[in-house]
Amino acid sequence: MTLEIEKTALDGVLILTPQRFGDNRGFFSESWNRKRMEDAGLGIDFVQDNHSLSEQVGTVRGLHYQSPPYGQAKLVRCGRGRLYDVVVDIRKGSPTYGHWIGIELSFDNGKQLLIPEGFLHGFVTREPMTEIIYKCSNYYSKAHDGAVRFDDPDIGIDWGVNIAGLVLSEKDEAAPRLAEFDSPFIFDGALS
Repeated sequence: MTLEIEKTALDGVLILTPQRFGDNRGFFSESWNRKRMEDAGLGIDFVQDNHSLSEQVGTVRGLHYQSPPYGQAKLVRCGRGRLYDVVVDIRKGSPTYGHWIGIELSFDNGKQLLIPEGFLHGFVTREPMTEIIYKCSNYYSKAHDGAVRFDDPDIGIDWGVNIAGLVLSEKDEAAPRLAEFDSPFIFDGALS
């Protein structure tokens, strides 16, 4: 089985596309394989799988993070439907601090996004009944959970949708802007 790996404009954030094998029944794909990931230099110890369903188009979840010592790397994919997934660099001292990338993840394209610690993560659904499935390298900790505004004009994310009328949680509506946020993540200076 092969795994296509694409670099993005944010150091360490990768687009992974596992090979799919199809026949008259549908397809089969290995969505994650520890050895294959280690062979690619991506030896992340995932400890938790999360799965969420967003019923409505225009549901936003994010921009979220977990602070150290509960920081999380994530491997994100879409199990059903279609979503626009966004990552923002929040590593102090990073040459791309505050920069973002976005990619469409869908059941059809099978793409996955690998997000290291030190990045905000969020998405907006583009189809009803969209499912997101992701692995985490650390356990959930409510005390270390946080968010930054998804529509912060200083970040300037183009979500590809009219942001009026989006479905948000109270936490995401009340999230601070990036300028009000003291990031707990430090850029280590290593560019891959």
